[in-house]
Amino acid sequence: MKESEKIKIGIADDDLLFVQLLKDYIERDKRYRTVLTCTSGAAFLEEMNRHTPDILILDLRMANGSGLEVLSALSNSSTGMKIIVLSSFYRRSFMGQMLKMGAHAFLSKEIEMSELSDVINAVHENGHYFSNDQVEVMRHQLSNKLPEFHAYSKDDLTEREIDVLKLVCQQMSTKEIADTLFISPKTVETHKTNLMLKTFVKNMAGLVIYAVQNRIIDADEIILLDK
Repeated sequence: MKESEKIKIGIADDDLLFVQLLKDYIERDKRYRTVLTCTSGAAFLEEMNRHTPDILILDLRMANGSGLEVLSALSNSSTGMKIIVLSSFYRRSFMGQMLKMGAHAFLSKEIEMSELSDVINAVHENGHYFSNDQVEVMRHQLSNKLPEFHAYSKDDLTEREIDVLKLVCQQMSTKEIADTLFISPKTVETHKTNLMLKTFVKNMAGLVIYAVQNRIIDADEIILLDK
């Protein structure tokens, strides 16, 4: 695989040993290359425009700029960067809040490295990753604790947009959706963009939440990745 075709990874964590171990592990897989490592949120925000990753692996607690500050800053950007929050300060009850802040996956640092690789691929291909226990938590959070999105009515979505939305909730990639609906990948991306504009969400995870809140799909129908 050419260097230009590899998935570009950024790491922001103030544990230098952890950063080096994670970088070494990631780069054993020829699909990835690490383009940026930082030990603070402030340093990442300074460097990200020069070395913009496709996926950022982000710690929450760091000196000189926390992960929360990075999430807040990126929520107003248009980089298209996917964010995997990987933290020792992991609580399942924070899942809904992480999604609201723009995270595409939320994981504990106790995760196995091999599982992390699967999550990176899932986020790259599908835009988000949910584990079984996280979906269980969100079933209770979505209807009671998270504010409603200020969005168009679901009746304002076209039939094709709803088809695409349902397949997004099944964690299908753009190509898989295109093959299923017999349309081009470019058309799928256009539908995804229109869906986000109409629902005022920031990422694919937000679309899943919207679909559940508006009863386009039941939470039990969300397709989970096999571990």
